[in-house]
Amino acid sequence: MQTLTSSQIIALKAKLFRGFADSSRLSILNALRKGSLTVGEIVKVTGLSQSNASNHLGCLRDCGLVTRSQKGNFVYYQFSDERVATLLSLADELLADAAKGVYECTRYEASETQE
Repeated sequence: MQTLTSSQIIALKAKLFRGFADSSRLSILNALRKGSLTVGEIVKVTGLSQSNASNHLGCLRDCGLVTRSQKGNFVYYQFSDERVATLLSLADELLADAAKGVYECTRYEASETQE
C-alpha cells in the first residue's frame, strides 16, 4: 500500500466514521455487540425491514466493519474486528459525559444537508 498523505488519512477516517453515522447502521452495529446474529435476528432486534437491514449489512461488510460466516442454512454477521465494539463502548462513555452538548448541537444537521 502506498504511503498516504495527512489529508488522505483524514479523508479515510471521515469515511470510516460515516459507517457509524447512519442510525440504521449504528443500530445494527449496536445489536452485534452481543455476538454474531442472522439477518432475521438483526431485523427483530433493530426493527429494520429485512431489505433495509440487508442493504446496510452489505455496506458495513464492504467497508470492512462486519464479516459474515455460513453455519448450516444460516448466515451470521459479526464484527470484523473487536475494536469496532471497543469504539462503540468508547462512544458510549464519551456520550455519557458530553450528552447535553451533543443533544443541543445544531451544526451537524446543517452540514449534513449541504453535502
